[in-house]
Amino acid sequence: MVYNSKPLRTKEQINDVLFYLRRTKHPERDTFLFLIGINTGLRCSDIVKLKIGTLRQLPQPVIVEQKTGKKRILYLNEMVPVVEKYIEGKKDDEWAFPSMYDKNTHITRDNVYRLFHRIDKQLGHIGFTTHTMRRTFGYWYYKRTKNIYFLMQLFNHSNEEITKRYIGLTDEELGQSLEGFKLGFQ
Repeated sequence: MVYNSKPLRTKEQINDVLFYLRRTKHPERDTFLFLIGINTGLRCSDIVKLKIGTLRQLPQPVIVEQKTGKKRILYLNEMVPVVEKYIEGKKDDEWAFPSMYDKNTHITRDNVYRLFHRIDKQLGHIGFTTHTMRRTFGYWYYKRTKNIYFLMQLFNHSNEEITKRYIGLTDEELGQSLEGFKLGFQ
């Protein structure tokens, strides 16, 4: 279902997405889902299945990833106030992202995909999909740390090439990274 998925490379793009998410039928849920995604790098299929009780295990809840079956620590230290506000007054057994049709189940990945697809149209087809959240996390994390190994661990990837594909660095960014780089001459 991933079509031309790209990371959000600027803060303006992130703010544009937030602008549209705050105007959906469920702005609090949809905005929080996006914030969890871009701040953890979780796959959408894992995000939608989060329970309030899991999020209460702040600052580092543990989940088991659906795709890999591996345990994953969510490092939510920087998001504690946002998470606490979102889960306030909710019960541990509630879905963090309930379906608008049936509160006994969670929103589906397909519904999130459709929502993001509509927003992508409004943004001029920038490649905004459910996978964009994961790619955005990887892009910004790598841009800040330059540590591919740690990013590999956070993504539970078995090799570096898979992780590099998520980052999606452009030739221009690679060229900029070499500015001022010279060896053996003044």
